[in-house]
Amino acid sequence: MTSRKTVKDYIRTIADFPVEGIMFRDVTTLFADPRGFRMCIDQLLHPFAGEEIDKVVGLEARGFIIGGAIAHQLSVGFTPIRKKGKLPGATLSQAYALEYAEAVMEVHSDAIEPGEKVLMVDDLLATGGTAAAGIQLVEQLGGEIIGCAFIIDLPDLGGRAKLEDMGMDVHVLCEFEGD
Repeated sequence: MTSRKTVKDYIRTIADFPVEGIMFRDVTTLFADPRGFRMCIDQLLHPFAGEEIDKVVGLEARGFIIGGAIAHQLSVGFTPIRKKGKLPGATLSQAYALEYAEAVMEVHSDAIEPGEKVLMVDDLLATGGTAAAGIQLVEQLGGEIIGCAFIIDLPDLGGRAKLEDMGMDVHVLCEFEGD
């Protein structure tokens, strides 16, 4: 009897990256495997089957990969939310806190129409700061987030609770304890 691989089985862990003490969860091994990648996209979409979705929003940078694949699967548009200074047109900005600093995310000011139903995706949910900034940007444009989907949750860092406190429906494929 052969055991079935899960999405988590395709993710490798690299110790001490980017700094000592961090266990980096590398999804490039998941993306490189056609079965794993297909499983990932299908499972990210499953909880939202039957939902009206007009746009998929992907958070920089790995959210672009899964967001593009999901948008293609749904035949809807894709909107990137990027780090400050990366988008060429008029943008809206949202600052958010990092551990010892502040960062800024941006979206084109015409990327989402008022009333559009949006699915937000990214590879990893840690503290929830980036996702919260993305949610605020979508809402500033008048979009309605119907859900947030992530490949990995690091529950010890509290991101899921933060997004759920914002009223978001959060779906994750796997969890890794610790950071």
